[in-house]
Amino acid sequence: MKFHNLLIILLLVCFSSCGVKKSMQQKPDISGLENIDTTRIKHSDTYYSLGKNQLFQNEQGIWELYLEGDALERGLVNGNLCRELIHHQEIAFMNKLQEMVPSENYRGFLKSVISWFNRKMYLHVPEEYKKEIYGLSRYGLERYDDFAPGYVRMLYFHGAHDIGHAMQDLMLVGCTSFAAWDSKTEDGELLLGRNFDFYAGDEFGEQKIAAFINPEKGHKFMMYTWGGFIGAVSGMNEKGVSVTINAGKSKIPTMAKTPISLLAREILQYAGSTAEAIEIARKREVFVSESIMVGSGDERKAILIEVAPGNFGVYEVENSDELICSNHFQSEPYLEDNRNLNTIKESHSKYRYDRMQELVAETDKLDPEKAVAILRNMQGLENKKIGYGNEKAINQLLAHHGIVFKPEECQVWVSSNPYQMGEFVAYDLDEAFAEFENGLVGRSVAQTEKNIPESDFIHSQKFLDYEEFRKLESEVKNMLEKEALVPIGKAERLVQLNPDFWEAWFLAGKIYFQKKDFKKAVVHFKQAKKREVTTLPDLEIIEKMIRKSYRKI
Repeated sequence: MKFHNLLIILLLVCFSSCGVKKSMQQKPDISGLENIDTTRIKHSDTYYSLGKNQLFQNEQGIWELYLEGDALERGLVNGNLCRELIHHQEIAFMNKLQEMVPSENYRGFLKSVISWFNRKMYLHVPEEYKKEIYGLSRYGLERYDDFAPGYVRMLYFHGAHDIGHAMQDLMLVGCTSFAAWDSKTEDGELLLGRNFDFYAGDEFGEQKIAAFINPEKGHKFMMYTWGGFIGAVSGMNEKGVSVTINAGKSKIPTMAKTPISLLAREILQYAGSTAEAIEIARKREVFVSESIMVGSGDERKAILIEVAPGNFGVYEVENSDELICSNHFQSEPYLEDNRNLNTIKESHSKYRYDRMQELVAETDKLDPEKAVAILRNMQGLENKKIGYGNEKAINQLLAHHGIVFKPEECQVWVSSNPYQMGEFVAYDLDEAFAEFENGLVGRSVAQTEKNIPESDFIHSQKFLDYEEFRKLESEVKNMLEKEALVPIGKAERLVQLNPDFWEAWFLAGKIYFQKKDFKKAVVHFKQAKKREVTTLPDLEIIEKMIRKSYRKI
């Protein structure tokens, strides 16, 4: 028997113990489940209701969801109203997994690894959220129960954000955010903006839900999310406390604890101030590193709560009216942290931080429209052209969403597709909740007169070129990875479509290298090096390919 097969068998035996069986069988207290009304009424393809709870799709394609009640009721009603949206996301997520791990045998092994890794997650999730996830899971797709039972699978999905950025040096998550107040804003009020640059495939990003939650306990809140997900990545509550999350560099974790999105959700639901947000964050054990930007309208300020396994810090600016956040830490406990220092040195986090500082500094008296313009900016430092899709840009043209908050007025603007380039739809939390509680029927709660128009860029030839480039880039990378022969015409087409982007030239160089045209390979690799290369490791790979090509000439 081959050694690696023996190792897999031994690992599987190990994984079958160590609490995996217990975690698979655990479930929260679901007493009273049978008494919850589950009579969904379909009024049209874009409007569903269940009691006062409802789901409505507005003209920008955003689904507006209202939920009320206790945890189990919210989860069950959420699953019922949003079942088609949940199915869409499950299929997108599992298809992505199948694409990444095409071998059925290895997917079976991966299932065992994930079960072992998540074996104690349930011990770190509040009972309230386990009940909510259980209710939601009743409407998951049975076809995936062989991967994990519905409830357990939904619990796993809430740790996907954490696992995604912990396992990837190339960062699935590269978000940038800012806060400004007093002298930096038009009316002196607190203003926050962020891009959520989490990419898990085009299908995953198609769906947007503006969820308005009226819980039995805690504050009412709104969050921007997707089907099957009760965690928060961007949101604000009725007290004017906003929360956004930015991934930090983590070591590969050995066991799941509290998913960051559920910690952010807890802050949204139960914090009425930055001090209360800090108190909530301190009591939770996390398994990856994350910056949580918390804004407070009453305090007219924003802070960063920086959490990591075994470390905790809070960062507040002094003598400044702005706060910038990308993907490295700024508080005192992390100043000598080697992993954080390497992130600053090797990744694109510091570059985006500097670019955001530059844009905020040169924008006079910020307002929501100017904030959106910053979130859509595609240039590099000093307005340098760095190519479309470069991760050094504030707008990497892959964001799930952009969002802007005015906490003092409980107002929020959320982007519609594509990326953060579509129309930003405006909501007033106080007015929205008042309408929902009065039994709003079949219409949007958006304040459309305050919407921010879509970007002109999405109607340009350059945008069409970029969309073609993305598809071609993915195709070429896939072919090169499988060592399939890439037609030579694809090399120059990549460069034509995105001439300022280093990776277009680099991939073209790899195609020429594959064709043994080493002179053209060198030319293209050198052109890639002349452009704004995303990370230090990327630059080292280019230099390696230049040396390798010269040796072949």
